[in-house]
Amino acid sequence: MAAVIVDCAIYRDGHRTAGPADFSDALTEARSSGDTFLWLGLHEPTREEFSLVSSEFGLHPLAVEDALSAHQRPKLEIYDDSLFVVLKPVSYEPESDTVSTGELMVFIGDSFVVTVRHGEGAPLGDVRRRLETQPEVLEKGPTAVLYAVSDSIVDDYIDIAGELQVDLEELEAAVFAPDGGDAGRGASGKNAYPTSTAAKIYNFKRQVQEFRRATGPLTAPMTRLAGQGVPFVHDQARPFFRDVNDHLAHANEQVESLDRLLSDILSAHLAQMGVRQNDDMRKISAWAAMAAVPTLVAGIYGMNFEHMPELTWTWGYPAVIALMISVVFGLYRQFKRRGWL
Repeated sequence: MAAVIVDCAIYRDGHRTAGPADFSDALTEARSSGDTFLWLGLHEPTREEFSLVSSEFGLHPLAVEDALSAHQRPKLEIYDDSLFVVLKPVSYEPESDTVSTGELMVFIGDSFVVTVRHGEGAPLGDVRRRLETQPEVLEKGPTAVLYAVSDSIVDDYIDIAGELQVDLEELEAAVFAPDGGDAGRGASGKNAYPTSTAAKIYNFKRQVQEFRRATGPLTAPMTRLAGQGVPFVHDQARPFFRDVNDHLAHANEQVESLDRLLSDILSAHLAQMGVRQNDDMRKISAWAAMAAVPTLVAGIYGMNFEHMPELTWTWGYPAVIALMISVVFGLYRQFKRRGWL
């Protein structure tokens, strides 16, 4: 069990205090003192390991099942003895231009907060250390932890959206470059995408959709936390959740803008491909027309008839060759003038 416990600490009046190493004893101590709560952090617990925590803290079975399955949308669930929030932290790999999501479940109840993290993204060590330097925030109880965690995740959303915007601008420049860009390189100039430009755009769009699945559904939970009537949420914390919700709205606007721009780039690229295909067809048709003339004349004079015009004429062969060259040259000038060649 110790392997999955990242940290277990008691906070009294906004300050971390020494307490029992066992989380059960620590919870008892936290509940026996005023203005005190326990923060238990877990990382990918097994069902057997988490059953000990759920039975001790009195967590609802449905919330426990969601916390273990680790394939949940961001949401807020209210139970009799606890509040259950699912968040999806997002990480960005600049080397591969890949967006990946993890999952973070937060349980808030009587004098406790339990965080369950799945995946390697968004560790909470920095959030905990930052909170421990702000006792005026921590003294608001478990709500302060939920706010700090949500604020950190949403701030990461905005940063990642900015990085994606930079990569998208590079991809856009490559798509509309005169030579079509370096087809073998990714949006940020790295070997990250297949050689097809359309595949580059589609892969980038998939990254944005993965990002959107984390940011979009979180709007409803943050709106509820910023409003009235949510138990286990400190009244003075509601303005802070409104601030998080404003930042989330900004992140969602950035994601929507990225998605729209990607759709426009894809449409423009397909239109470019259509124009190029038409140009290619015109060129092929022009060369086929020019090749048809000597083929036709040579085919006629290649027929083995005894009585044909010019067969006995001394200048017949040079005249036919000159005729073919003249007609082909005339067609070439016409096609060139019309822009087909």
